[in-house]
Amino acid sequence: MIRSAAYRIAIVSSLAYAAATVTLGIAVYWAAHNGLRRQFDDRIKSELAALVDEYRLGGEGELRREIVQREAAAAASDLRYALFAPDGTRLVGNFLGRRPATGLQTLMVRDMAGEEDPQRALAADLRGGERLVVAADWDALEDSDRLILSLLAAACVAVGLIGAAGALLLGAYLRRRLSAISVAAEGIMAGDLAQRIVIGTRGDEFDRLSGVLNAMLDRIAELLENLRQVSGEIAHDLRTPLTQLRNQLETGLVHGADATMIERAIARVDEALALFAAILRLSEIESGRLAASFRVIDLSALAAEIGESYAPAVEDRGRTLHCAIEQIEPITGDRELVAQALVNLIENAQTHTPPGTAIRLALHERAGCIRLIVADDGPGVPAGDRKRIVTRFARLEESRSRPGHGLGLSLVAAIARAHRARLSIEDNAPGLRIAIEFAR
Repeated sequence: MIRSAAYRIAIVSSLAYAAATVTLGIAVYWAAHNGLRRQFDDRIKSELAALVDEYRLGGEGELRREIVQREAAAAASDLRYALFAPDGTRLVGNFLGRRPATGLQTLMVRDMAGEEDPQRALAADLRGGERLVVAADWDALEDSDRLILSLLAAACVAVGLIGAAGALLLGAYLRRRLSAISVAAEGIMAGDLAQRIVIGTRGDEFDRLSGVLNAMLDRIAELLENLRQVSGEIAHDLRTPLTQLRNQLETGLVHGADATMIERAIARVDEALALFAAILRLSEIESGRLAASFRVIDLSALAAEIGESYAPAVEDRGRTLHCAIEQIEPITGDRELVAQALVNLIENAQTHTPPGTAIRLALHERAGCIRLIVADDGPGVPAGDRKRIVTRFARLEESRSRPGHGLGLSLVAAIARAHRARLSIEDNAPGLRIAIEFAR
């Protein structure tokens, strides 16, 4: 148990709680003890002062009568009186001790039963040399001390037992919550990448930690799946141009290479190099290192410039490009990357729509959200495929015969993430609407 961090935390917490309780009990004990002692002292001082006044008014005789009367009136009281002659002889009073020194003091005095009891006494000399003593039994204060100490001891035992039980319960609870994380981690280490941590319904720190770890595991699984997909797609996409290149070289070796054959071979090599360049560009953007190069950019001017420059090319391919650019405040970002994302969206709309399609480029800001939109009225994308088309090398069946490697939209998604923007793919009814949403 001592090797368990959960139990150590629980035990330390219980010991701290017990220490706090003992400290509080000791403070209460000393406060009560000193308070009662001050009450004793104040009572004795008041009684002695009253008797001294009687002595001043009526002399020794009056003082003796007053002592006798007080003893008779308060037979059951814990107060004791005595008047001692200068030679130490007790002249009157029920205080059985010897003539004490002057001042406030605690004395051990033998009682009528012959047992010594502690008494709190105050002695003062009178004008005639007599010494007046007023004392009180210390038993009441000792009884109070014993009661407080007994309660404190009982409280310590109770706190210790409750603390031990609490430590066991808390330790077991912590171990149970941590074991859920440990079991999931061991399952993943054993190769079960689908293993996830069970999240409770309380929404406490453990549940939030489990959610974060599950999100991290989802991201790792996604990256591993992307890696697997990328490896397969790279091999698939490179096989065709490399095979064609090999055939052309083989033909050239047998029949002699002419300029046309060499140009085709160079085109196949350029195609492979373009694929590697796109992959490297995507990796560079996703690395997050480009954030340091962000500057203030005028998104309205950038969108208008691209819309104006691409409109003729779009019309040459039988489509139209309409722009609705609102003037908005500049944002922080990478101008080249945002321009690349916008060009990719326009070219994507051209590639996957039939001639006669209207493409719309829009920019506006609503409720603190800047939306850069490229929409078309083409055939659109089924709802089940909209999330998939932004993954690397993703290509729908109907677009496999068209040129490209399926990296355009994944590059747009990476640029959006680099700008902490959200990529939204929606139905344009008809057609497809893709928006990059920048938070202001």
